[in-house]
Amino acid sequence: MIKVLRDWMHRYFSDEQAVVLAVLLVLGFAAVLTLGGMLAPVLAGLVLAFLMQGLVNALERLHLPQIVAVSLVFLLFMSALGLFLLVLMPLLWRQLSTLFNELPRMLGEWQALFLLLPERYPNLISDAQVLQLTEAISGEAGKFGQWALSFSLSSLPLLVSIMIYLVLVPILVFFFLKDREVIGAWFRGYLPRERALITQVAQEMNQQIANYIRGKFIEIIICGVVTYIAFAALGLNYAALLALLVGLSVVVPYIGAVVVTVPVALIGLFQWGFGDQFLYLMVVYGVIQALDGNVLVPLLFSEAVNLHPVAIICAVLLFGGLWGFWGVFFAIPLATLFKAVLNAWPRRELALQGE
Repeated sequence: MIKVLRDWMHRYFSDEQAVVLAVLLVLGFAAVLTLGGMLAPVLAGLVLAFLMQGLVNALERLHLPQIVAVSLVFLLFMSALGLFLLVLMPLLWRQLSTLFNELPRMLGEWQALFLLLPERYPNLISDAQVLQLTEAISGEAGKFGQWALSFSLSSLPLLVSIMIYLVLVPILVFFFLKDREVIGAWFRGYLPRERALITQVAQEMNQQIANYIRGKFIEIIICGVVTYIAFAALGLNYAALLALLVGLSVVVPYIGAVVVTVPVALIGLFQWGFGDQFLYLMVVYGVIQALDGNVLVPLLFSEAVNLHPVAIICAVLLFGGLWGFWGVFFAIPLATLFKAVLNAWPRRELALQGE
C-alpha cells in the first residue's frame, strides 16, 4: 500500500511546478470557503471588473489612454447601476408586493378548483386526496408567510449590507480596472520564477472564463429584456418579475428553464385559465427558450466548453451547495478550471517492471 502511494506521489507530484499549483489551488479554495462572507464585496467587485475589462481593452485598442478608457467604462457602469436602482428596482418591488398581497386570494381560488375535482373526476381523485392536498398547500403558504414576516423584521441589517455594497463595490471596481497591471505585478511577485505550468493554466482559463462570464451576462440581459417585452405585450401580470426569473434561469443549465416554467404557467393559468391567451403565453415562452438554446447560446459561446452534461450538473450541485448563487454562476468555469488543470498536470510515467 505504501509503495502504491509512493508511486502515485512520484507520478503526479515529482514536478515542483505541480506542487506549487496544487498549493495555490488549495489556498485559493480555502480562502474563499473561510473568508468568502467577509470578502464578498471584494469578490463582487473583482467579478464586475473582470466583466468590464474586455470593454476597456477595446477602447484602448482605439488608442484611448488607459485612464480615459477606464473612466468611460466606469461611467457606463454607474449609469447602468443607477438605471437599475431608480427604474427597475421600484418596478420589481411593486410587482413583488402586489404578488404577496394576491397570494391568499390565488390560493383560495385554487383550493376552490381542487374541491370540484372529485365531482368531475370521481375515478381519478377522491375527497380525502383533495383534503390532503389543500392542507399541504395551506401549510406551505403558512410557512411562506412566516418567512416573509421574519424577512421583513430582519430587513434592517440587510439594508445596511446593501448600502455597504453600493458604496464599496463601485470603488473596488474602479481601482481593479485602473490598477489591474499594478495588482497583477504585485501578485506575480510572490510566485516562483519557474511558473510555466501556472502560466499555461492561467492563460487558458482567463480566455475561457472571460468568454463564458461575459457571454452569460449578455445572455441574461437579452433573455430578460425579450421576455419582458413579450409578456408585457401579452398583458401578463408581474411581467417584470417573471422576466427577471427567466433571465436568471439561464445561469443554471438544463435545470433553470424547467424550474422557471412553473411560476410562468401558474400565473398564466390564474390570470386566464385554460384559454387561448394561456396557450399563446406558453407558445411564446417556448419560442424564447428555443431561440435561446439554439441561436443565442451558440452565438455567444462559439468556443463551447467541452464538458459532459453530467459533469455540468454535478458542478452546479457541488459549487452551488458551497457558495450559493455565485457558486451556481461560476460552476461551469470552475469545472473547466478543474479539467484544464487535469489536462495540463505533468505526469511522470513509471518505468516498466523488468526494464
